[in-house]
Amino acid sequence: MSIIHRAAAGENGELRWQGVPVRAYGSENSGADRATRQIMIGTDEASDNFHMRYFAVQPGGYTSLDQHAHDHGVYILHGRARLRLGEEEHELAPGDVVYISGNEVHQFFALEQEPFGFLCIVPAKR
Repeated sequence: MSIIHRAAAGENGELRWQGVPVRAYGSENSGADRATRQIMIGTDEASDNFHMRYFAVQPGGYTSLDQHAHDHGVYILHGRARLRLGEEEHELAPGDVVYISGNEVHQFFALEQEPFGFLCIVPAKR
């Protein structure tokens, strides 16, 4: 089933989409801190090939330290971050694109005084 998720008013400097739940992404379930996510394309849309998620991290927060067999495509929408990618660290800004290969250790840390937000595309089957 095809669907359009319309942009909605943001909150706390984060983007939002109408009708898409803001899901927990924090220490109770992932090891992240001050982070949220919305799944814009996923199982609810019956997407068989890929999923697209929006992650937002408040200043001083971070995503979980992850390592998965699947690869990721990441597009930075707003804010700045430091990315741990394997043994290296990189600073990211809006418009940057990151390919994270399978089994690569990765973690994003929000910098400065504004939220950091990015789109992440992953395989539907992982």
